[in-house]
Amino acid sequence: MSDVTAIEEFVKKFKDLKLEIAKVIIGQDEVVTQILISIFSGGHSLLIGVPGLAKTLMVNTIAEALGLNFKRIQFTPDLMPSDILGSEILDEKRQFKFIKGPIFSNIVLADEINRTPPKTQAALLEAMQERSVTVAGHNYKLDLPYFVLATQNPIEQEGTYPLPEAQLDRFMFAINLDYPTYKEEVQVVKATTSDNKAKVNALFSAKEIVEFQNLIRRIPVADNVIEYAVSMVGKTRPNSDAAPEIVKNYIDWGAGPRASQNLILAAKTHAAIYGKFSPDIENVQAVAQSILRHRIIKNYKAEAEGISETHIIKSLF
Repeated sequence: MSDVTAIEEFVKKFKDLKLEIAKVIIGQDEVVTQILISIFSGGHSLLIGVPGLAKTLMVNTIAEALGLNFKRIQFTPDLMPSDILGSEILDEKRQFKFIKGPIFSNIVLADEINRTPPKTQAALLEAMQERSVTVAGHNYKLDLPYFVLATQNPIEQEGTYPLPEAQLDRFMFAINLDYPTYKEEVQVVKATTSDNKAKVNALFSAKEIVEFQNLIRRIPVADNVIEYAVSMVGKTRPNSDAAPEIVKNYIDWGAGPRASQNLILAAKTHAAIYGKFSPDIENVQAVAQSILRHRIIKNYKAEAEGISETHIIKSLF
């Protein structure tokens, strides 16, 4: 199959996938699209939203529709790295045997990731970057595709441990979830208080998803689009000559090179889902908010004057 035919097939399957997910998840169309872009780009996502917005149900439904294994880890202050990675135990033959933890799955939901201390948060780092984990000196490869979806509650900050910048940078997207509209909420209540249970069919296999991820990487990108993405990321750095006044005034720290890589990968996927064979500047702009939002650090002046990350990123367009 040629890449052109493969992209046409991808567009069709992506539309079917969205319809399948919509059987269970009402509204949140943009959030679902961004999570799927992240998956097909081979990245991870951080979902930021108040409790009760169906974050866990959304991830579970997406995993079912993609035909992937799904594990959920509830992060708590007493969670240990071994609770995530697994541990070695002595079996009846007095030999060490490795019992795999919940991280050994295609999709891992790290629920309320900022509730656990940095030592346990860091247990995810190697898995997210290298797609492998090291336990007791042994390296174990994770099954592909591998995708971490973490959730964070933006309101309750008591007893939480903010994610360090190095770990935030591992997430391709930071996605904000909003409340549903009045009509959507009426539909949600109708659907969840009756005995009708929607059945979600698996439309993909793990092998197909990896093939589509490889297809996305083969999509060509014009030099001017790459240069646009790199210069946009460069403008977020306050000590750069290219930084506009708004960045120099309100940003302490800008985005690193991983942001540029993610912008191009996500722009490729964004182009592919609309049947385009190469991304343009509009595709880069479409994914820029979710990719840069968690990578720029505002200063006190920005907080005091109510300047949002969204406003700063838009000014870079």
